[in-house]
Amino acid sequence: SEVLNKITQGKGKREDLDTLEDLAEILSHGSLCALGSTAANPVLTTLHYFRDEYIAHIDEKRCLAGVCRELIQYSIDPERCEGCLRCLRACPTSAISGEKRKVHTLNQGMCIKCGACYDVCKFDAVIRR
Repeated sequence: SEVLNKITQGKGKREDLDTLEDLAEILSHGSLCALGSTAANPVLTTLHYFRDEYIAHIDEKRCLAGVCRELIQYSIDPERCEGCLRCLRACPTSAISGEKRKVHTLNQGMCIKCGACYDVCKFDAVIRR
């Protein structure tokens, strides 16, 4: 669990993948019951089929699925922003600034990555990466 948390927070290392595989194999082969012997299967399966996503988390500090909050970054596309104020009003930390009918900006240092701005934007101006 700690190893997976590190990876989803962008703090993982390549060696962590080996650690996960080793722990999963030990659990699978060393368990005395059927439940224990299959408990590691989800980890082993994702490591096998989605290794590139683990590597993106580790090397690029990027979540391809866009769900690991620590690895998401929001920005406002000035080409699409209509200055409607919806994102500004939705932001719980006032990380977005701007005037009505003018392009808004997002302060990365204040953003808590909650996605409220993304959810309310009708113009697809809020970009999630």
